[in-house]
Amino acid sequence: MRRRRLVAVLLAAVSVGGAAAGCSANPFGGSAALTVYSGRNPNLVDPLLDMFEKETGIEVKRRYGGTAELAAQILEEGAKTRADVFFAQDAGALGALQKADVLGPLEVGTDSVPARFKAPDGTWVGVSGRARVIVYDERTLTESAVPDSVFALTEPTWKGRFGIAPTNASFQSFVTGMRVLTGEARTEKWLRDIQANGVKEYDNNIAVLEAVDRGEVDLGLINHYYWFETAKERGKDALNAQVKFLGNNDPGALVNVAGVAILKGTDRRKDAQKLVEYLLSTPAQTYFRDVTFEYPLVGGVTPATGLPPLTEVSGPQIELADLDTLEDTLALLDRSGLT
Repeated sequence: MRRRRLVAVLLAAVSVGGAAAGCSANPFGGSAALTVYSGRNPNLVDPLLDMFEKETGIEVKRRYGGTAELAAQILEEGAKTRADVFFAQDAGALGALQKADVLGPLEVGTDSVPARFKAPDGTWVGVSGRARVIVYDERTLTESAVPDSVFALTEPTWKGRFGIAPTNASFQSFVTGMRVLTGEARTEKWLRDIQANGVKEYDNNIAVLEAVDRGEVDLGLINHYYWFETAKERGKDALNAQVKFLGNNDPGALVNVAGVAILKGTDRRKDAQKLVEYLLSTPAQTYFRDVTFEYPLVGGVTPATGLPPLTEVSGPQIELADLDTLEDTLALLDRSGLT
């Protein structure tokens, strides 16, 4: 809890200072390498950046950390940031930097990415997508018996039968989406009600999936690709846990993106633009599809087998940049007693 509060305070404290400082120049410029701050897992990102280096000859320095922490670090560093490119796990952090005016225009072709997955002002673009889903134990439930909305999880039928990962960034983005869509009061009520309904808490999405698979809980809220990765490793038929995509503008169907932005003060803009172009290229989009089972966002690259097209995943109609109010979500989770 203390870590979450620290990040929230830092985000709130430096957002004004970072914007005021601007990013007119990078005093650490002149480096022979392009510096990427990545909030995504190095096991995922390193192979991609290695492929980029091999294809372009551009050396990439990598700094890894939590997306929120790195966004806060960029704001704190202001004009002195070492970052040329920010590769974020979610759109909320990109929205925060966009509103702080520290991002420069991408100046690369993003027309093939749907408008809902990029900034209207052209300062960031999504490179892969993930949908929130419900996983369920097929030994105890049919798909039709699984709720069509996360709001149904407050009903007595589901008391003690479902799990979440409240400290996970994807759950926090989902809660932020609920706040944007339905308001603070209704979201807080939902959080308090699921706690009163015996929700079980886990450390991460994988732990939630495993709990459903072994029958500890009947339902769980996760991102879609965790199930698809596990199904590839073990075989779909070996899993007791199955997946249901929601719809009808339900917050539980949020489609978020991992995305990329170029810092305003970089002196390696051309190299940074090449990296953005590469992340939107067919090889990189195919990598996201085949290796991580995330949604490719570029037209012409189909999703993995078994995934419904993004056009059929009717998530809530919100601006992803509005997921930037992480500090408010963290405060709400603390007030609600979820750690």
